[in-house]
Amino acid sequence: MLVRETFFNVKIHLLYFFNFEQNINGKIENGNCTIEYPKKIFCEYARSNNKILVSNGKSLVVKTITSYYRYPLDKTPLNFILDKEFLIDKINILKERIVDESLINYTIKENDVEINVFFNKETYDLIGWQNTDVYQNFNITFISSIRKNRILSKNIFKLPTQN
Repeated sequence: MLVRETFFNVKIHLLYFFNFEQNINGKIENGNCTIEYPKKIFCEYARSNNKILVSNGKSLVVKTITSYYRYPLDKTPLNFILDKEFLIDKINILKERIVDESLINYTIKENDVEINVFFNKETYDLIGWQNTDVYQNFNITFISSIRKNRILSKNIFKLPTQN
């Protein structure tokens, strides 16, 4: 299958930069993210009390002006989404589903977590995912304006300190 081959062949892409729109139980937020495989992410949210989301590969922090939450990454769905080798292994054994003639979807079930991942049918880029978070909130994330393997100017994956 082309998604499997294409996603597998882009294993060399370790850095991804993209914009996102996230819908959590009807609350829509957006911003931009950088992923460094495996398991590192840095996201800045637009218009949201300086909200950031950071994973250093082991922990996940969500920080705003007034709050600070830290979770073990392996207790969150992002643990799977940020593991490209895991995604490749799953895609190789799962059946794809075409959605609206433009998306390819795979449903991954692992450790009582269900994640739907979506790829663009023409480019085979990962363009989003859908899951339930640690608080049982329904979460849909779509990504766009994907850029690969740019140079980072600093270590953005360092966990922020608590306020």
